[in-house]
Amino acid sequence: MGTPPYRIWEVNNRSETGVFMEEKKFINERVIPGIRRVVQKYEIKYDPNNPVNMDDSMADAVWNAAVEAFLSIGVYNTTTHRIIEFTREELDEAFLGLPGSYLFGAGKDARPFIARKPEDKTPPFMLFSPDITYDEKDHFKACVAYLKEPLLDGICAPILEYFFGRKISSHSPTELGGSLMHAMNLRAAARLVGRPGIHFVAVGTAEADSSQIHVSDNEYGIRTTDSRLVASTTELLTNNEMMNKALHYQQYGCYSGNLAGAIYGGYAGGAEGTAVLQTAYHLMGTLLYSSHYEQNFPFHLKYGSNTGREMLWIVSTYSQAIARNTKMPQTSNGFANAGPGTKMLYYETAAHSMASTISGANLWEMAPARNKHHNRGTPLECRLAAEVGYGTALSGMTRKDANGIVNTLLEKYEKDIPEAPIGKTIQEMYDLDRAVPGDEAREQYEEMVKELKNMGVPFPY
Repeated sequence: MGTPPYRIWEVNNRSETGVFMEEKKFINERVIPGIRRVVQKYEIKYDPNNPVNMDDSMADAVWNAAVEAFLSIGVYNTTTHRIIEFTREELDEAFLGLPGSYLFGAGKDARPFIARKPEDKTPPFMLFSPDITYDEKDHFKACVAYLKEPLLDGICAPILEYFFGRKISSHSPTELGGSLMHAMNLRAAARLVGRPGIHFVAVGTAEADSSQIHVSDNEYGIRTTDSRLVASTTELLTNNEMMNKALHYQQYGCYSGNLAGAIYGGYAGGAEGTAVLQTAYHLMGTLLYSSHYEQNFPFHLKYGSNTGREMLWIVSTYSQAIARNTKMPQTSNGFANAGPGTKMLYYETAAHSMASTISGANLWEMAPARNKHHNRGTPLECRLAAEVGYGTALSGMTRKDANGIVNTLLEKYEKDIPEAPIGKTIQEMYDLDRAVPGDEAREQYEEMVKELKNMGVPFPY
């Protein structure tokens, strides 16, 4: 399974006994000045000409700044109004125990999930995820469509918004029922396509701790070979419900990931502070939640995406900071501006996949249309991310090579970010009765691959 929970009861006790403070004061007196101070101290500077960071010393500066900031700021529990603090010795102890790799999934479907390095020639672990809600009647067939993709190593399935025709309400019986339906659809779909042991990250329908506990079952629900997520909210905040989830995952025996997205333009400020804060979340996940990996999704405050020039620099830089200084596996979750069936989405996907892969991250792709529009997500953009990720790793390209191609891709779409098209629904692009792309969507995909190859984007075949 990997590293044991890190001093789980001692850490939980601190959420009841730490320094008492109101949330607003924590943000204004600890988070904001703490991030600003280390950005200045370590001379961290965003370089718009290089969306893929090529400076090892900059990545290391971001790591050192994140360590100093996290240890001085701590984590705030909004339930108890207490600050949970850690020492440098505890941080070093916890990270020393990380094994650097796990075996996700079961049996013939198990796949290695590793801590990659910048310019690593090992292809990234490929987690397919649309990150949006689907119609209840199409949820099962959509799961089948994703699970049929050959390069998929794991899946975080689409989310249910309705259960037996009723809108799901958090902390209610509809959430319990919808969460179980989500889990059962995944299990049935995986068995149907011949991948019964494939790794799930589940279930996104379950917001409440009670709903996550409800689906923990090796017979019909989420298994100990699967993983679960516990969130870190904006910024460096937790609560008792999140800590309940983290405790349950460890005691149940499944893998767990820390779900965190630092906000560009928020409390961390610009690109520099956002990169530092996103790096700090890896420390929070390891020490507070005993997470086995970090699920990263930094996003732009105005656009809700992370494929813009400044966001790709953030993704690249924090990924390298972690990859160079720890053995913690990490995933990079793409949030695109454009929706399915648009050329812009494919450009964004290729840029995010390449910048992430070359910087040492595994891939968690792809959330189209700013992760806001019902039914707007398909396996095709995930397939493209996987193929570009494999191509980037296997080609042996350098960060300099990747930086040049990402700059070329940005020229194709960055001007359109403010008014990005939301694209088409999966029902418009797929024949869901057969769980395959329609002819028009398939032909467009093939044309996009040709165009991207001509631009220098590497593909494995």
